[in-house]
Amino acid sequence: MNWRQLFDDRNRFFWVLQIIGWVGYALIQYIGSLTQEMREIYVLIVALGAYAGFLLTIPLRYIYRRIWNYRPWWLFPTVIFASFVVAALWAVIDNATNWEIYQFGYRPMNPLMYFNHTVAKLYIILSWSGLYFVIKYYQMLQDEKQKALTAVSMAHQSQLKMLRYQLNPHFLFNTLNAISTLILVEENKSANRMMSRLSDFLRFSLDNEPIKRITLDRELEVMMLYLDIEKVRFEERLRVTTQISEDAGKALVPSMFLQPIIENSIKYAVAKLEEQGVISIDAWVEQETLVVTVSDNGPVPFVAADPQLVKEKKSGGVGLSNTKERLKALYGKQYSFNLSANDPTGCIVEIRIPWQVV
Repeated sequence: MNWRQLFDDRNRFFWVLQIIGWVGYALIQYIGSLTQEMREIYVLIVALGAYAGFLLTIPLRYIYRRIWNYRPWWLFPTVIFASFVVAALWAVIDNATNWEIYQFGYRPMNPLMYFNHTVAKLYIILSWSGLYFVIKYYQMLQDEKQKALTAVSMAHQSQLKMLRYQLNPHFLFNTLNAISTLILVEENKSANRMMSRLSDFLRFSLDNEPIKRITLDRELEVMMLYLDIEKVRFEERLRVTTQISEDAGKALVPSMFLQPIIENSIKYAVAKLEEQGVISIDAWVEQETLVVTVSDNGPVPFVAADPQLVKEKKSGGVGLSNTKERLKALYGKQYSFNLSANDPTGCIVEIRIPWQVV
């Protein structure tokens, strides 16, 4: 096993440090005792004291896991209280062991003497707790750094895949053909408007940094440019509705993360409908979480669709799988991406990410 594997396995890493730390404590105690008069039996006392500290600090690990997300004004008092309880128990065990073995069954008249050296034990336990939190925060920092690097890589890949679609000959052909048709029928204003939207959409796609996050309101503005271009193809067969809460509109989201999802709805819903296709984009904030849904009225209920179609929609080709990978890279385990059936037909894509604002 190399060092990299040891650091990556957090559970194994904890136990290695726990053993090394308490063995080191025992050695320091033993070396310190050499300056004083001692019997050979004191080696056992030192070993038992270190072993007691080893066992008593294990529950602290699980307590600290549970209180990890507490506010500072709750976290610090809880850590100090838990450390004091462990230190007091350790002092009792250490004193009892010392008197029973080293002093041949000595019993103090005052029971409070069992708590002698609790303050010294508390100092050691607080040091253990401090090291635990420092190492834990360092691991989190490394995780965030790795997430950022992965996010940059995935975002660049996402941009390349997105541009491959945006510059797809069929996409450009259909758009330019629609503009040409508008010119032929002397709808010059409409043609100019469509050319302007196409230009704005492609400019944003090319100029925007792939790792940059923008507000959901800005994201929807760009998506409307994209949808206006698609409306040229489908005319009255495509209708778009939005319902975005004020708080949701201010939320920061990955740029262009909705485009592959909307593309998926157009490909599998609107393009397969003879009547009007409806794409609904809704967003709201729920318990510090941004919830975004994109739903369509595809031709058949999603759960009853052809198995191959279900497989394709779940994978989403470049679209949905790409979006899931970007969200995973940016938010780790703090996101969810679900695909479910719409009522009565079509499907719903629901995304949940942390609600963050500028």
